[in-house]
Amino acid sequence: MNYLKLSIYTLLFTVLLSSCKHHEEARRPISRASGSFMKKSADRNKKLVANEEDIIKKIIKSNPKVKYYATPKGYWFSYDEKNVNETAAPRKGDIAYFNMEVKDIKNNIIYSDSDLGPQTYYVDKQDIMMGLRDGIKRMRKNETVTFLFPSHMAYGYHGDNKKIGPNEPLIVTITLRNFVPDPAAQTAKPAAQPSGVTPKPAVAKPAAQAKKDTLTQ
Repeated sequence: MNYLKLSIYTLLFTVLLSSCKHHEEARRPISRASGSFMKKSADRNKKLVANEEDIIKKIIKSNPKVKYYATPKGYWFSYDEKNVNETAAPRKGDIAYFNMEVKDIKNNIIYSDSDLGPQTYYVDKQDIMMGLRDGIKRMRKNETVTFLFPSHMAYGYHGDNKKIGPNEPLIVTITLRNFVPDPAAQTAKPAAQPSGVTPKPAVAKPAAQAKKDTLTQ
């Protein structure tokens, strides 16, 4: 009887040990595959960005009469209408009012101005296309600018889940109609003084004297 129990315990221990060893060995290829996947993914992204930049540079080269400006963020833009009389640009918290048209890289309209309608954007405080977050802050009132966005500055690998597909570079034309300062910031500012008028220093008022009782004089 004792021999039978010993045999059963030995068999169970062997099975358990074998199972644990098998489980540990199965983990290793997953770890190695994970590192390999990340490297391949990074390489694919580099190639994707390079290919899209080549396409955009060909578009720029094919329009020698149009002056395009490269940005540190990795997109390009040109002026359709430039307002040289304005110097102020939208800042964080300002409310920007604009119209927008979106095209694919072959110049086919995806969303027209009439499709989208007037747009309102709280600068740097709302989710918006990454390229536009930077691009709108480069604009002045009543300017129209065309942006050439690689997909990583547009809607990235997921698209907009509607008409814009994954990894799709875009041509976006923006007309900035107006922008106004952040109302909260405005309330913190002192009232503006008329031109040429020096604000007077605040003077402490003298304590009010008690009135005499004329009935007892």
